[in-house]
Amino acid sequence: MKLVIIEGIGKVKTVEKYLGKGYKVFATKGHIRDLPEKTLAVNVNHDFEPRYEIIPSKHEVVREMKEMAQKADEIYLCTDPDREGEAISWHIAYVLDIPPEKPVRAVFNEISERAVKNGLAHPRAIDINLVDAQQARRVLDRLVGYKISPVLCRKIQSNLSAGRVQSVTLRLVVEREREIQNFKPEEYWNFYSFLSKRGDSTFKSSLWSKNGKKTKLKNADEVAALKEYLDGKDYIVNKVTKKIAKSHALPPFITSSMQQDALNKLGMPLSTTTKVAQTLYEGVDVKGEGKVALVTYIRTDSTRVSPDAQRAARAFIAKKFGDKYVPEKPNVYAAKKTAQDAHEAIRPITLDRSPEDLKGRIGANEYKLYKLIYDRFLASQMSEALSNTVSVDIACGVYGFKVNGKTPIFPGHTVVYSGYTEDNEEDSSDKLPSLEEGDRLDFKEYKYEQKFTKPPARFTEASLVKTMEDKGIGRPATYTPTVTLLFSRKYIELDGKFIKPTELGFRVTDMLVRYFPDVMDVEFTAEMERKLDEIEDGGKVWQNVISDFYGDFEREIAIAQGDSFNLRSPDEISDVRCEKCGRLMVYKQGKFGKFLACPNYPTCKNTKTLDKDGKIVEKHVEPPRKSDEVCPKCGKPMVIRSGKYGDFLACTGYPKCKTIVNLKGQSGGKKN
Repeated sequence: MKLVIIEGIGKVKTVEKYLGKGYKVFATKGHIRDLPEKTLAVNVNHDFEPRYEIIPSKHEVVREMKEMAQKADEIYLCTDPDREGEAISWHIAYVLDIPPEKPVRAVFNEISERAVKNGLAHPRAIDINLVDAQQARRVLDRLVGYKISPVLCRKIQSNLSAGRVQSVTLRLVVEREREIQNFKPEEYWNFYSFLSKRGDSTFKSSLWSKNGKKTKLKNADEVAALKEYLDGKDYIVNKVTKKIAKSHALPPFITSSMQQDALNKLGMPLSTTTKVAQTLYEGVDVKGEGKVALVTYIRTDSTRVSPDAQRAARAFIAKKFGDKYVPEKPNVYAAKKTAQDAHEAIRPITLDRSPEDLKGRIGANEYKLYKLIYDRFLASQMSEALSNTVSVDIACGVYGFKVNGKTPIFPGHTVVYSGYTEDNEEDSSDKLPSLEEGDRLDFKEYKYEQKFTKPPARFTEASLVKTMEDKGIGRPATYTPTVTLLFSRKYIELDGKFIKPTELGFRVTDMLVRYFPDVMDVEFTAEMERKLDEIEDGGKVWQNVISDFYGDFEREIAIAQGDSFNLRSPDEISDVRCEKCGRLMVYKQGKFGKFLACPNYPTCKNTKTLDKDGKIVEKHVEPPRKSDEVCPKCGKPMVIRSGKYGDFLACTGYPKCKTIVNLKGQSGGKKN
């Protein structure tokens, strides 16, 4: 038996179907070892050595995996083709006692029969550089989270967290909101003259310039003055520019652009897009066929397309649309400087499986996202769209007006996929008469409208991810978890489809910027991502990268812990009186939300639980019941009480005697 170990349970059936008899596919369901949760687990005095443990919930998974490995003739580690997947394979190899240099690591960028079998036919050793890059990220994130979070809890409120990527992402949202709050709108007026040529159809021209310089009207008085000046003057065609405009296709999807288009075109939230894309990659239940993987790996920052996929796309386009739709040379899209370029762009595994063939055979969201990915990739390999354009400059005294016209010649890639935005320029006009330089035009009417400049828009989930990608913060695998965590921590919230920071988000950001300027600096965070890339490339030792960061960071922690500055909200006093000491109780924020606490703490430790509506949850305490038992310690009668784990016997001599006996007859708890 050959054992194939993968991450996701969702692709077990898909891979098993392609491999057939003689193979057993086992899913770890993600990581099996990690740094333990309740301790730092990084030895800062010994080269930042991490201490990994089996994740508590994965002991049974590891036991099953070991049993299968003992029976296997061959083992292949086929976790995801990225840093994290490489690290998971490294941890699996450690648990199974497989030497890391042994060629057991098999990778595939898509779950197709050809790709899976090819991956298993060419296994390699575990790439330690990839593992080290992931270890560096994990250790960095642990140091930042475990060192900064207690500072926030002490200076703001309990149950707060910070993170190397999450906190700088939160800063982007907070700074955008402050831009909006501080924005002062400025008045301006759009002004149009409607003209015609010798009784031909009327067209709209926009005010553009004054004395050859671009101009904008600022108020109603300027509008009135302009009308007075223009009245009775001739409109003369000054310049006519005709050309053929070319529109190149958008590149195939990367993770961030897929998320943005899914929101803009499909109204699909970030979490839904991520979940559906993962299903398309791992395998969708197709009626009549079972599990079928439809797209390549969905966590990527590369627009690169394999030569085989390009050749197949060009042949498909020629057959379906004709040779004119196939560009002379294959379209190639430049990757951004920050891109790892480890994987191809997101594309369908085969163009022969069209969205129309799958409609009604897969879920609605799976169909919509697959169609989006399919159409975007197909269009990316097609010819440019061509249009006849005309730009006309019109003079009226010292003022210049402009009008543009556009007529499609050849649709090219637009027959399949249109871009993010539509062409809605204010000075455009689809139908223009034939205009020549020197033509005198007839004036018909003025139109004008008051406008005000607008503040920058709040982020949507997708545009926030796009900004993270543009600025080099995080990587494709971290975008969704980062934004999701900010929501779960209640640092940000949705207002419609837009993100805004909560009051807590403002305070957390201000505190972190005050004490940890480097951690909260966008460029510093992006530079750290570049250093992680260099570790992956073998250019840096991961411990040295951590050491360079940790010295200054440790000093910042000491400063933050050493002063009394805080941003704690004053306690909100309730109208509920403490029945134990008579003080009015106050609202506190705890791990599970708001609760009431006596302000006389620690003298009085009375608290009250609140439900989601802020109402007190009355505690029901059953009175003790008589028993025939006596305390084995002091001889006093015992009573039956109800506790978290059921009924038990308790001594009536409490608190002097703290003896308890469970109903099976075994003593427990504290004894005097």
